[in-house]
Amino acid sequence: MSKLTLYTNPWSRGRIARWMLEEVGQPYEAVVISYEKDIKSPDYLAINPMGKVPALKHGDVVITEVAAICAHLADQFPDKDLAPPVDSPLRGSYYRWLFFIAGPLEMATTATAFNWEITEKSASSIGSGRVSDVMGTLESALKKGPYLCGDQFTVADLLLASNLGWGMQFKTIEPRPVFSEYVERIQARPAHKRATELDDALAPIPG
Repeated sequence: MSKLTLYTNPWSRGRIARWMLEEVGQPYEAVVISYEKDIKSPDYLAINPMGKVPALKHGDVVITEVAAICAHLADQFPDKDLAPPVDSPLRGSYYRWLFFIAGPLEMATTATAFNWEITEKSASSIGSGRVSDVMGTLESALKKGPYLCGDQFTVADLLLASNLGWGMQFKTIEPRPVFSEYVERIQARPAHKRATELDDALAPIPG
């Protein structure tokens, strides 16, 4: 099996990638990249020219962007059932939510964090739409439960629970009962607990 190396920092989306690696259950090496010394060093920029974490090296292949890392791992280890098979009717829904989380949801939380006003007029020309539309879409989907793709837990749930959890904690997402219940349930998975313990040992996220 090709070696897995995660370049991460506990104060980053690297926590999501580590959770995914724990779900996969394969041996991996975690290399902590400091923001002070390593993140813009020539050695790390050769891995990720953006100077961001996480990055994953899988054999000779380097993957950046946390959603891409998680999707890659799901496809590389199909026996873990973390993504619908390519020929499954659920695959389209799975893709939809992966890109929704990395696109409209990311944009919505950024807009809230920086107090960007998205008016009715401007919303029509912004691909992500209004924050209220994004949150309403998620709320409706989660009420159908138990997971974004029906009865199967997938990478999309891992990504969404991470984003909702952080968003509600840091007040870039309005807490809603369905969000809170979903995050609590998804983050109760043993792999999340293992990943959190490993990252908290390096630098705990305040509650």
